[in-house]
Amino acid sequence: MTDQATGAPDEVESSSAPLIEHLTELRTRLIHSVVAFIIGMVICFTIWNPIFNFLTHPLCSAMAERGQDDCGLILIKLQEGFFVAISISLLGGLVLSFPYIAFQMWRFVAPGLYKNEQGAFLPFLIASPFMFFLGASFAFYVVTPLAFDFFLGFQQAGTVLSDEVDNATAGIAFQGSAQEYLSLTIKFIVAFGLCFQLPVLLTLLGKAGLVSAQGLGSVRKYAVVAILVLAALVTPPDVITQVILFVVVYGLYEISIFLVGRIEKKREAKLRAEGLWVEDEDEFDEELNQHPEEMDDK
Repeated sequence: MTDQATGAPDEVESSSAPLIEHLTELRTRLIHSVVAFIIGMVICFTIWNPIFNFLTHPLCSAMAERGQDDCGLILIKLQEGFFVAISISLLGGLVLSFPYIAFQMWRFVAPGLYKNEQGAFLPFLIASPFMFFLGASFAFYVVTPLAFDFFLGFQQAGTVLSDEVDNATAGIAFQGSAQEYLSLTIKFIVAFGLCFQLPVLLTLLGKAGLVSAQGLGSVRKYAVVAILVLAALVTPPDVITQVILFVVVYGLYEISIFLVGRIEKKREAKLRAEGLWVEDEDEFDEELNQHPEEMDDK
Protein backbone atom coordinates (compact mmCIF):
# COMPACT_ATOMS: atom_id res chain seq x y z
CA MET A 1 0.00 0.00 0.00
CA THR A 2 1.33 3.48 -0.87
CA ASP A 3 0.44 6.97 0.19
CA GLN A 4 -1.65 8.55 -2.60
CA ALA A 5 -0.08 12.01 -2.16
CA THR A 6 3.58 11.00 -2.09
CA GLY A 7 3.58 7.51 -3.55
CA ALA A 8 5.65 6.35 -0.55
CA PRO A 9 4.92 3.05 1.23
CA ASP A 10 2.58 3.31 4.16
CA GLU A 11 4.74 3.84 7.27
CA VAL A 12 2.50 1.83 9.59
CA GLU A 13 2.38 -1.17 7.30
CA SER A 14 6.11 -1.12 6.48
CA SER A 15 7.12 -0.76 10.12
CA SER A 16 4.84 -3.60 11.19
CA ALA A 17 6.73 -6.20 9.19
CA PRO A 18 9.67 -6.53 11.64
CA LEU A 19 7.22 -6.77 14.55
CA ILE A 20 5.31 -9.58 12.81
CA GLU A 21 8.58 -11.37 12.15
CA HIS A 22 9.58 -11.09 15.81
CA LEU A 23 6.19 -12.35 16.98
CA THR A 24 6.37 -15.24 14.52
CA GLU A 25 9.82 -16.17 15.75
CA LEU A 26 8.69 -15.89 19.39
CA ARG A 27 5.73 -18.16 18.63
CA THR A 28 8.08 -20.71 17.05
CA ARG A 29 10.46 -20.61 20.02
CA LEU A 30 7.57 -21.02 22.47
CA ILE A 31 6.16 -23.97 20.55
CA HIS A 32 9.56 -25.68 20.51
CA SER A 33 9.92 -25.06 24.27
CA VAL A 34 6.46 -26.44 25.05
CA VAL A 35 7.09 -29.53 22.91
CA ALA A 36 10.42 -30.12 24.69
CA PHE A 37 8.68 -29.76 28.07
CA ILE A 38 5.95 -32.23 27.09
CA ILE A 39 8.54 -34.74 25.86
CA GLY A 40 10.46 -34.43 29.13
CA MET A 41 7.23 -34.78 31.10
CA VAL A 42 6.26 -37.96 29.22
CA ILE A 43 9.70 -39.46 29.81
CA CYS A 44 9.51 -38.73 33.55
CA PHE A 45 5.95 -40.08 33.76
CA THR A 46 7.15 -43.45 32.45
CA ILE A 47 9.82 -43.65 35.19
CA TRP A 48 8.09 -41.75 37.98
CA ASN A 49 8.50 -44.67 40.40
CA PRO A 50 12.33 -44.67 40.42
CA ILE A 51 12.30 -40.87 40.69
CA PHE A 52 9.95 -41.05 43.66
CA ASN A 53 12.18 -43.68 45.31
CA PHE A 54 15.13 -41.33 44.84
CA LEU A 55 13.23 -38.40 46.37
CA THR A 56 12.26 -40.51 49.42
CA HIS A 57 15.88 -41.45 50.14
CA PRO A 58 16.38 -38.71 52.81
CA LEU A 59 13.23 -39.85 54.64
CA CYS A 60 14.14 -43.54 54.50
CA SER A 61 17.67 -42.80 55.74
CA ALA A 62 16.37 -40.71 58.64
CA MET A 63 13.90 -43.44 59.63
CA ALA A 64 16.54 -46.16 59.31
CA GLU A 65 18.79 -44.26 61.72
CA ARG A 66 15.95 -44.37 64.23
CA GLY A 67 15.53 -48.12 63.79
CA GLN A 68 12.40 -47.85 61.65
CA ASP A 69 12.84 -50.17 58.69
CA ASP A 70 9.47 -49.45 57.08
CA CYS A 71 9.49 -46.01 55.44
CA GLY A 72 6.43 -46.55 53.28
CA LEU A 73 4.08 -43.67 52.57
CA ILE A 74 0.33 -44.00 52.28
CA LEU A 75 -2.27 -42.75 49.79
CA ILE A 76 -5.00 -40.91 51.67
CA LYS A 77 -7.16 -40.31 48.60
CA LEU A 78 -7.92 -42.71 45.78
CA GLN A 79 -6.50 -40.40 43.11
CA GLU A 80 -3.48 -39.30 45.17
CA GLY A 81 -1.08 -41.74 43.52
CA PHE A 82 -1.92 -40.36 40.08
CA PHE A 83 -1.31 -36.78 41.18
CA VAL A 84 2.01 -37.81 42.74
CA ALA A 85 3.07 -39.18 39.36
CA ILE A 86 1.88 -35.99 37.64
CA SER A 87 3.79 -33.76 40.11
CA ILE A 88 6.98 -35.74 39.54
CA SER A 89 6.43 -35.57 35.77
CA LEU A 90 5.99 -31.79 35.83
CA LEU A 91 9.12 -31.22 37.91
CA GLY A 92 11.17 -33.73 35.93
CA GLY A 93 9.94 -32.42 32.59
CA LEU A 94 11.00 -28.89 33.54
CA VAL A 95 14.44 -30.09 34.63
CA LEU A 96 15.01 -32.12 31.48
CA SER A 97 13.78 -29.45 29.08
CA PHE A 98 15.29 -26.41 30.79
CA PRO A 99 18.61 -26.45 28.85
CA TYR A 100 16.71 -26.54 25.55
CA ILE A 101 14.27 -23.85 26.73
CA ALA A 102 17.19 -21.64 27.81
CA PHE A 103 18.78 -22.20 24.39
CA GLN A 104 15.57 -21.11 22.67
CA MET A 105 15.44 -17.99 24.84
CA TRP A 106 19.04 -17.20 23.94
CA ARG A 107 18.41 -17.70 20.19
CA PHE A 108 15.49 -15.26 20.40
CA VAL A 109 17.29 -12.57 22.44
CA ALA A 110 20.83 -12.79 21.04
CA PRO A 111 20.16 -11.20 17.59
CA GLY A 112 18.98 -8.01 19.32
CA LEU A 113 22.16 -7.65 21.38
CA TYR A 114 25.52 -6.17 20.47
CA LYS A 115 28.47 -8.54 20.43
CA ASN A 116 29.83 -7.22 23.74
CA GLU A 117 26.34 -7.49 25.28
CA GLN A 118 26.09 -11.11 24.14
CA GLY A 119 29.44 -11.85 25.77
CA ALA A 120 28.24 -10.24 29.01
CA PHE A 121 24.82 -11.93 29.09
CA LEU A 122 25.78 -15.46 28.09
CA PRO A 123 27.76 -16.28 31.30
CA PHE A 124 24.75 -15.36 33.41
CA LEU A 125 22.51 -17.58 31.28
CA ILE A 126 24.89 -20.48 31.98
CA ALA A 127 25.41 -19.63 35.65
CA SER A 128 21.69 -19.43 36.47
CA PRO A 129 20.81 -23.14 35.96
CA PHE A 130 24.13 -24.17 37.52
CA MET A 131 23.39 -22.21 40.70
CA PHE A 132 19.82 -23.53 40.77
CA PHE A 133 21.01 -27.15 40.63
CA LEU A 134 23.64 -26.35 43.25
CA GLY A 135 20.97 -24.97 45.58
CA ALA A 136 18.64 -27.89 44.87
CA SER A 137 21.42 -30.37 45.64
CA PHE A 138 22.24 -28.56 48.86
CA ALA A 139 18.57 -28.72 49.88
CA PHE A 140 18.23 -32.40 49.01
CA TYR A 141 21.46 -33.71 50.53
CA VAL A 142 21.88 -31.36 53.52
CA VAL A 143 18.66 -29.59 54.49
CA THR A 144 16.00 -32.26 53.99
CA PRO A 145 17.78 -34.94 56.09
CA LEU A 146 18.05 -32.47 58.97
CA ALA A 147 14.43 -31.35 58.57
CA PHE A 148 13.03 -34.90 58.40
CA ASP A 149 15.10 -35.98 61.38
CA PHE A 150 13.63 -33.04 63.30
CA PHE A 151 10.05 -33.95 62.35
CA LEU A 152 10.52 -37.64 63.14
CA GLY A 153 11.74 -36.72 66.61
CA PHE A 154 8.14 -36.13 67.70
CA GLN A 155 7.29 -39.82 67.48
CA GLN A 156 6.94 -41.87 70.63
CA ALA A 157 6.42 -45.52 71.43
CA GLY A 158 3.16 -46.48 73.09
CA THR A 159 2.76 -48.68 76.14
CA VAL A 160 -0.03 -51.11 77.08
CA LEU A 161 -1.75 -51.03 80.45
CA SER A 162 -0.57 -53.99 82.55
CA ASP A 163 0.36 -54.99 86.08
CA GLU A 164 3.82 -53.45 85.62
CA VAL A 165 2.58 -50.27 83.95
CA ASP A 166 -0.03 -48.17 85.74
CA ASN A 167 -0.64 -45.62 83.00
CA ALA A 168 -0.72 -46.56 79.32
CA THR A 169 0.59 -44.06 76.79
CA ALA A 170 -0.52 -43.58 73.21
CA GLY A 171 2.04 -44.22 70.54
CA ILE A 172 2.82 -41.58 67.93
CA ALA A 173 4.09 -43.11 64.68
CA PHE A 174 4.74 -41.49 61.32
CA GLN A 175 2.38 -42.53 58.53
CA GLY A 176 3.00 -39.91 55.92
CA SER A 177 0.96 -38.99 52.85
CA ALA A 178 2.91 -39.53 49.64
CA GLN A 179 1.59 -36.33 48.08
CA GLU A 180 2.28 -34.22 51.17
CA TYR A 181 5.81 -35.56 51.47
CA LEU A 182 6.49 -34.84 47.81
CA SER A 183 5.11 -31.29 48.13
CA LEU A 184 7.36 -30.60 51.13
CA THR A 185 10.44 -31.99 49.35
CA ILE A 186 9.76 -29.98 46.18
CA LYS A 187 9.23 -26.88 48.32
CA PHE A 188 12.70 -27.28 49.82
CA ILE A 189 14.34 -27.94 46.45
CA VAL A 190 12.70 -25.01 44.64
CA ALA A 191 13.18 -22.58 47.55
CA PHE A 192 16.90 -23.26 47.88
CA GLY A 193 17.36 -23.31 44.11
CA LEU A 194 15.85 -19.82 43.89
CA CYS A 195 17.88 -18.57 46.87
CA PHE A 196 21.07 -19.61 45.11
CA GLN A 197 20.13 -17.29 42.23
CA LEU A 198 21.02 -14.31 44.43
CA PRO A 199 24.64 -13.89 43.22
CA VAL A 200 23.57 -14.26 39.59
CA LEU A 201 20.81 -11.66 39.94
CA LEU A 202 22.83 -9.09 41.87
CA THR A 203 25.89 -9.51 39.66
CA LEU A 204 23.76 -9.02 36.55
CA LEU A 205 22.25 -5.87 38.08
CA GLY A 206 25.76 -4.70 38.92
CA LYS A 207 26.84 -5.34 35.32
CA ALA A 208 23.94 -3.19 34.15
CA GLY A 209 24.88 -0.46 36.64
CA LEU A 210 21.63 -0.74 38.59
CA VAL A 211 23.32 -1.65 41.90
CA SER A 212 26.77 -0.97 43.35
CA ALA A 213 28.95 -2.74 45.88
CA GLN A 214 28.79 0.29 48.13
CA GLY A 215 24.99 0.37 47.90
CA LEU A 216 24.67 -3.34 48.69
CA GLY A 217 27.02 -2.93 51.64
CA SER A 218 25.07 0.03 53.01
CA VAL A 219 21.85 -2.03 53.20
CA ARG A 220 23.55 -5.06 54.73
CA LYS A 221 21.59 -4.80 58.00
CA TYR A 222 18.30 -4.81 56.11
CA ALA A 223 19.47 -7.77 54.07
CA VAL A 224 20.20 -9.67 57.31
CA VAL A 225 16.63 -9.11 58.51
CA ALA A 226 15.18 -10.15 55.12
CA ILE A 227 17.29 -13.33 55.09
CA LEU A 228 16.20 -14.20 58.63
CA VAL A 229 12.54 -13.81 57.60
CA LEU A 230 13.17 -15.92 54.51
CA ALA A 231 14.83 -18.64 56.60
CA ALA A 232 11.84 -18.74 58.93
CA LEU A 233 9.36 -19.04 56.03
CA VAL A 234 10.96 -21.73 53.86
CA THR A 235 12.35 -24.02 56.58
CA PRO A 236 10.62 -26.01 59.32
CA PRO A 237 10.65 -24.72 62.90
CA ASP A 238 14.09 -26.20 63.40
CA VAL A 239 16.75 -23.75 64.59
CA ILE A 240 19.61 -25.74 63.06
CA THR A 241 18.04 -25.75 59.58
CA GLN A 242 17.19 -22.07 59.80
CA VAL A 243 20.74 -21.19 60.84
CA ILE A 244 22.14 -23.22 57.93
CA LEU A 245 19.91 -21.40 55.43
CA PHE A 246 20.75 -18.01 56.93
CA VAL A 247 24.50 -18.65 56.81
CA VAL A 248 24.34 -19.91 53.22
CA VAL A 249 22.16 -17.09 51.84
CA TYR A 250 24.06 -14.39 53.74
CA GLY A 251 27.31 -15.85 52.40
CA LEU A 252 25.86 -15.63 48.89
CA TYR A 253 24.98 -11.99 49.57
CA GLU A 254 28.56 -11.20 50.58
CA ILE A 255 29.83 -13.04 47.50
CA SER A 256 27.49 -10.89 45.41
CA ILE A 257 29.00 -7.71 46.90
CA PHE A 258 32.49 -9.00 46.06
CA LEU A 259 31.51 -9.86 42.47
CA VAL A 260 29.82 -6.49 41.91
CA GLY A 261 32.93 -4.79 43.32
CA ARG A 262 35.13 -6.66 40.85
CA ILE A 263 32.90 -5.60 37.96
CA GLU A 264 33.13 -1.97 39.08
CA LYS A 265 36.94 -2.15 39.34
CA LYS A 266 37.23 -3.61 35.84
CA ARG A 267 34.91 -0.93 34.47
CA GLU A 268 36.91 1.79 36.20
CA ALA A 269 40.24 0.43 34.93
CA LYS A 270 38.91 0.30 31.36
CA LEU A 271 37.58 3.86 31.49
CA ARG A 272 40.81 5.15 33.03
CA ALA A 273 42.82 3.50 30.27
CA GLU A 274 40.66 5.23 27.66
CA GLY A 275 40.73 8.58 29.49
CA LEU A 276 37.00 8.59 30.15
CA TRP A 277 37.00 8.07 33.92
CA VAL A 278 35.67 10.94 36.04
CA GLU A 279 35.70 11.19 39.82
CA ASP A 280 32.30 12.79 40.51
CA GLU A 281 28.87 12.95 38.95
CA ASP A 282 29.18 16.60 37.79
CA GLU A 283 32.28 15.77 35.78
CA PHE A 284 30.57 12.65 34.44
CA ASP A 285 27.56 14.67 33.24
CA GLU A 286 29.87 17.18 31.55
CA GLU A 287 31.83 14.37 29.88
CA LEU A 288 28.59 12.73 28.77
CA ASN A 289 27.42 15.94 27.14
CA GLN A 290 30.73 16.42 25.36
CA HIS A 291 31.17 12.79 24.18
CA PRO A 292 27.73 11.11 24.18
CA GLU A 293 28.64 8.50 21.57
CA GLU A 294 31.78 7.31 23.38
CA MET A 295 30.06 7.14 26.76
CA ASP A 296 27.12 5.19 25.29
CA ASP A 297 29.54 2.57 23.97
CA LYS A 298 30.87 2.09 27.51
